[in-house]
Amino acid sequence: MSEYNTKRVESRIQEAISMMIVTKEIKNHLLSPFVSVSAVTVSKDKAYATVWISSFVDDNKLEQSVTALQSAAGFIQQRLGTLLKTRNTPRLTFKADTSIREAEAINKIIDDLNT
Repeated sequence: MSEYNTKRVESRIQEAISMMIVTKEIKNHLLSPFVSVSAVTVSKDKAYATVWISSFVDDNKLEQSVTALQSAAGFIQQRLGTLLKTRNTPRLTFKADTSIREAEAINKIIDDLNT
């Protein structure tokens, strides 16, 4: 039951933050509209959450977007508190997820080897 609840909280956080980005509820000029929440991991005690941000923009803009989201973490956490309706809202940490770009680079290498 606990694992299911954790997954549900992760999913709801991912959905809520994604909507905040899409609807431009987070007002920061450094936040690229081309970023997305790729994953959320919540600690077992649900006190902390790591939010992984991915994008097809260059690394510099991705880092700027992560910095913008981290600076808005208090606002986002407050909004999550009203949306999640849980006793405590996890403290948020935002990190860049470069796995998509790394996978593309690996695929390109494999394609080059096959031709």
